[in-house]
Amino acid sequence: MNSALPAPLDVKLMNLTASVLFVGCVAFVLAAGAWWVLRYPGFAIARIVVQGELAHNNAVTLRANVAPHLVGNFFTVDLRAAREAFEQVPWVRRAQVRRVYPGSLRVELQEHDAVAYWGPESGSALVNSQGEVFEANVGDVEQEGLPRLQGPQGSSAEVLQMYGLLEPVFKPLGLDVDELALTGRGGWRATLDSEAVVELGGGTPLEVVQRTQRFVRTLTQVAGQYGRRVDALESADLRHAGGYALRLRGVTTVSVDAAGGAAGVRRR
Repeated sequence: MNSALPAPLDVKLMNLTASVLFVGCVAFVLAAGAWWVLRYPGFAIARIVVQGELAHNNAVTLRANVAPHLVGNFFTVDLRAAREAFEQVPWVRRAQVRRVYPGSLRVELQEHDAVAYWGPESGSALVNSQGEVFEANVGDVEQEGLPRLQGPQGSSAEVLQMYGLLEPVFKPLGLDVDELALTGRGGWRATLDSEAVVELGGGTPLEVVQRTQRFVRTLTQVAGQYGRRVDALESADLRHAGGYALRLRGVTTVSVDAAGGAAGVRRR
């Protein structure tokens, strides 16, 4: 058998040079194609279609504010970056962005549904119906009579849930919860629309609600004993074992359950 002779060195060099030139040409063609795709006006984003129930934004303003932040054309635009740009707009909770051929982006927006103010009155934070805190111009809030909720960072959903449990408890008295705060020690404090402050104490939501229900059931009777109505309530402290302390305009008294003994009274 005749064995093949090794290729001369100059032939090897020629083959290597040809391969390098071929790879270089392919890379150049790909780079040129990519440059053309990036620059070709026909691939520009021609339209941004905004959909969704918008109460605090409009499609024209959204497109004008977000379009300068979109980099690239129909094929190269970063959809994640586009979504984040829309979600930076005040009142926008969530955005979904997708390409629609030819040359359009379709954006589906969900706005925050404000159900309460969050934090101090000097702030601009709100709570949506999912219990999430968001920043917005409080002057844009259309709903009237929203409560103010407060609590440690990350507790907004818990405070909103407790508000939903307590608000109907005070309804039989004709009173609404204007403010509800969760203290750093886990206690609850409610401020009613009559400006009365009620210390609700801590515990599980069920324990707090049951304690408040006992207070509501007896408040009318206790206030009536001293010639007062429930709107005369100035403050109450439900953290006492077996009873509560309250202050009425003109009267300060302590009421306890039957098992707890007699009530003490101090008049102003």
